Amino acid sequence: MRKNKTTSLCPVCLKRIDAEYLFEDSTVFLLKTCHTHGTFKTVVWRGEPSFESWDRPKTPAYPKTPRQTGKEGCPYDCGLCNRHRQKTCTAVIEITSRCNLNCNTCFADTEKHTAPDPTLAQISSWFESVKRYGGNCNIQLSGGEPTVRNDLPDIVDMGRKAGFEFIQINTNGIRLADDKNYVQLLKDAGLASVFLQFDGISDDVFLKIRGRKLLSKKLKAIENCGKNNIGVVLVPTLIPDINLGQIGDIIRTAKDHSPVVRAVHFQPVSYFGRYTDMVSDDRRITLPEIMLHIEKQTGGQIKTNHFKPPGCENALCSFSANFIIQTDGTIQPLHQNTGRSCCSAPSPAAEGAEKAKRYVARQWAFPEINGEKRVPVSPGMSTPPSAQINSPNGLTALDAFLRQTRLHTLSISAMAFQDVWNIDLERVRDCCIHTVAPDGRLVPFCAYNCTSASGKALHRI
Repeated sequence: MRKNKTTSLCPVCLKRIDAEYLFEDSTVFLLKTCHTHGTFKTVVWRGEPSFESWDRPKTPAYPKTPRQTGKEGCPYDCGLCNRHRQKTCTAVIEITSRCNLNCNTCFADTEKHTAPDPTLAQISSWFESVKRYGGNCNIQLSGGEPTVRNDLPDIVDMGRKAGFEFIQINTNGIRLADDKNYVQLLKDAGLASVFLQFDGISDDVFLKIRGRKLLSKKLKAIENCGKNNIGVVLVPTLIPDINLGQIGDIIRTAKDHSPVVRAVHFQPVSYFGRYTDMVSDDRRITLPEIMLHIEKQTGGQIKTNHFKPPGCENALCSFSANFIIQTDGTIQPLHQNTGRSCCSAPSPAAEGAEKAKRYVARQWAFPEINGEKRVPVSPGMSTPPSAQINSPNGLTALDAFLRQTRLHTLSISAMAFQDVWNIDLERVRDCCIHTVAPDGRLVPFCAYNCTSASGKALHRI
């Protein structure tokens, strides 16, 4: 049973304060009081599966080589410190603060941060720091917008030579759509995956969130990645009253562009950087609400009970499930969940981290099958996914199933990042996605991006 009491931060002064989970019917709030700045109440969970049932206990995996010693306590000693409870699965390296968009929603708040791009020597030192303190994890190159750098292929190559097997870029896709030669250079350098900002299937959504009509750019970016055998993950930022009604259409778009599109990774909006006022609960969407939208908008093909809590990060941070796209275009779960129990025996966090790293590296990269050639993807295709691969003759039924599974498995997941209003430091201590600070420290993602009500950053410079 999860404890109701935890520790959070004051949204005004960023001091560590006591907090508790408050249950009101099927809705759960984080309630906290700062003796100086008052009481704050923020929704964190609405609906089924219940908050109490959504648990996956783990035995901690403390860093073998901590950079910091816990003195002031979480989240001030990040480095990682010796009290952190999970290994690094993904290290996020920000290679620029520049961007070719000015979105209303931005973790990095790039409009305010226009520092010179880090040098290749500095980025090389960051790779070394990740290797020393985070081990052989997955790498995501981010920003800003990483593709504004002409030397991005060199950075990818540098990471591969440093020993990192899976390197992904986090991008809005504009340059990938406009410059197919650049995409080829990225593939030649060893890029495995593109984490593609993809908020909807109509330009009105992109106008509201990103300030530009971008749908054609997104589809062209997918096409160009497909021509170069680079896997794509669609990453929608979900915002109430803007794009919740397009969740099912986004999944259908992913399905129609398989096997290039490997996953959909939903991110409910978090209020960092550019949001300095108290955020009302109707401007938030919680994980169970996303599951319910998925079930309703896929006509029940995908059900809430197909999803499970994570084996790596804290259970309250995410959900995921894998589906196979059938030859008739329908989707079915690869595994049926046998039920959830809040009383299950804890599993080793280190084991969950290793499984998560291997899974992402395998699923989010383009599936390569020896001797088979893929038909290039075109936006709006109507060809069933099975027709996109030239099938060898003489496949047995088992061979055909295994081949379909390898090529046309679609991962659907969501991750609820925390902002200063709903941050739970127990979740922060379980984080496996770590941003590399300019001095080489590894900082849990939500702690690194956390900003106060006045815009003051906890860690970001």
